[in-house]
Amino acid sequence: MISEDAQGAVAEVAPAMAAYSERFIEKDLWNRPELSRRDRSLVTVAALISRNDTAELPHYLNVALESGVTPTEISETITHLAFYAGWPNATSAALVARHIFAQRHIATASLPDEKVVLLPLDQEKEIQRATLVESNFGKVAPGVVKYTTEALFLDLWLRPGLAPRDRSLVTVSALVTAGQVAQVPYHLNRAMDNGLTRTQASEVLTQLAFVAGWPNIFSALPVFKEVFAGRNPA
Repeated sequence: MISEDAQGAVAEVAPAMAAYSERFIEKDLWNRPELSRRDRSLVTVAALISRNDTAELPHYLNVALESGVTPTEISETITHLAFYAGWPNATSAALVARHIFAQRHIATASLPDEKVVLLPLDQEKEIQRATLVESNFGKVAPGVVKYTTEALFLDLWLRPGLAPRDRSLVTVSALVTAGQVAQVPYHLNRAMDNGLTRTQASEVLTQLAFVAGWPNIFSALPVFKEVFAGRNPA
């Protein structure tokens, strides 16, 4: 699932890589049933944004749109990853997406702005999360704690344009890609609480291996293993 331009360039410079791409990515990976093509698109787009890979992002944004990801979901993914991959990376992604949206005649007016009716908040879970973060880090970086609550968990995570499961999916994908495995347990558990199955979570790593590279995946594997074991103790 590589763009034609990229395939041509790779074939000229690294023909063996081109052969591997066709054999393992084009003919196999994207056809594996454990994760839908739509989900694979979200995982890949999130990984590319996390890496600030604007060369391949246009192709995969088109793949995402053709695979059932809506313009609103792409807009919300970029917004969400501004917090989890950094504002500069998300801004770069927005510049790419603007061009794709223009090509496809997707109007800005159709996309959600800041003011939306938020999803219901799970008060009990939020109190537990906020209390834990405040007790651990309130005296270390009170500003971070403040915005973590106000911007992320009382606002961003409740925006309806991207389902909670999918927010978790793109978050985990971005974290694994960036090598931020210390943050994965909380977000992987949250993803599975939000409906991501163990099989799907496992397949996220398989998809990301070809985007983020094997070292990042093998760093994440023990963390996934521990989360799975914790949810299904022997």
